[in-house]
Amino acid sequence: MGALDEGHFSVELEDGVNVEVGFEPETLPIEEAVKVLLQGLGEDINREGLRKTPARVAKALCEGTRGYRQKAKDIVQGALFPEAGLDEGVGHAGGVGGLVIVRDLDLFSYCESCLLPFQVKCHVGYVPSGQQVVGLSKLSRVADVFAKRLQDPQRLADEVCSALNHGIKPAGVAVVLQCLHIHFPNLELGFLDSTHQEWVKVSVCSGKGLFENSKATIWSDFLSLLKFRGMNVEKTRTKDSTSPCWCPSQSSSALIPCKIELVHQMDAAVTSILKSLGEDPLRKELVRTPNRYVRWLMNFEKANLELKLNGFVCGKMDPFHPSCNEAEMQSELNLAFWSLCEHHLLPFHGVVHIGYFCTKGTNPIARSILESIVHFYGFKLQVQERLTRQVSETVSSLLGGDVIVVVEASHSCMVSRGIEKLGSNTATMALLGQFSTDAAAKDMFLQSIQNTSTS
Repeated sequence: MGALDEGHFSVELEDGVNVEVGFEPETLPIEEAVKVLLQGLGEDINREGLRKTPARVAKALCEGTRGYRQKAKDIVQGALFPEAGLDEGVGHAGGVGGLVIVRDLDLFSYCESCLLPFQVKCHVGYVPSGQQVVGLSKLSRVADVFAKRLQDPQRLADEVCSALNHGIKPAGVAVVLQCLHIHFPNLELGFLDSTHQEWVKVSVCSGKGLFENSKATIWSDFLSLLKFRGMNVEKTRTKDSTSPCWCPSQSSSALIPCKIELVHQMDAAVTSILKSLGEDPLRKELVRTPNRYVRWLMNFEKANLELKLNGFVCGKMDPFHPSCNEAEMQSELNLAFWSLCEHHLLPFHGVVHIGYFCTKGTNPIARSILESIVHFYGFKLQVQERLTRQVSETVSSLLGGDVIVVVEASHSCMVSRGIEKLGSNTATMALLGQFSTDAAAKDMFLQSIQNTSTS
């Protein structure tokens, strides 16, 4: 990590690992930069819901990059404990002098190519030496120091491995990471491409000492223990791999709208954020990051989809309101959506389930129309509760009032900050017309969602 020339912090090099100290990020410049980005999206920065967004984003970014202000050495020192069963050499007596592994550590980092958070499942192993072992919780804390920086999976693995090797001085240390990067669809194809993959996955590894030889027997032991957890170790990349960059933004063909001056202002705002966090925007891995982030962010430009909704939906169906005796329930489940949390400017995505009553003998509303409604309300700054309400009210206006909508979503702001719980999910529901009073109809629809999830 490059240090800024202005002397915000010093850099201490530990076995090839840069450890930044004494730097506190400036939140005010970040807040001002976020205002520029919001205005570039056509948003009113003074509207309710956005007034505190710049401060929230600044806080989230500072939390998510706090590793720049931590030293791995401080974590390890004081956590080394003597173990009489270990001699001065390399021991292989089971758990006393053999391989020690901590598996399934959940970490979260920011991709240096696009600034979106990515999820990490981290596995760390080492072979003790020198009659000492390290407190197991420290392995997780050291890994988190380097995860809380702008990162690339392979460099993250290498930095964690080097820091532990320097701090513990074991006979060998190994790190394996399984990483997930959210993959947003093309704006034009978001609800048309049924083959779109929501996540880009990559597994990487790094080793020191006994683990430097990737063909060493100790690696087989390490990976065998990981297989107990169902990990597909055959697809793990090494640092010598020539595989292409994993970040979807590197291969994106999306075009930025023809607002050159505005885009330049937004690029400069992102560059300012990088500087405020203590990064060097001229570092080769970060040179194009502002443009990639702006290109992604412009998917949520406020005016981008409004005419498309009017042209695609309006006039497609005549309203009708069937009575219970001549109506039957219809449902469309698992309509994918992608959105951006207006509180933290972090992505959230999931599925929408829609149920409604349709007159017997009448063709139900086309799935593509419901997809377009979900797509329209998804691709903008949102909160899940509002998204649920807007979808339900719009569908109700087309179909006469009897509508149920359930939205299930995963929020990056809940995974990469806050509760930091991988796999957490949020569900919201809206009931209109008959569904608000007919418990049997509501339960029937909810059961259909459960049946689909189970199958």
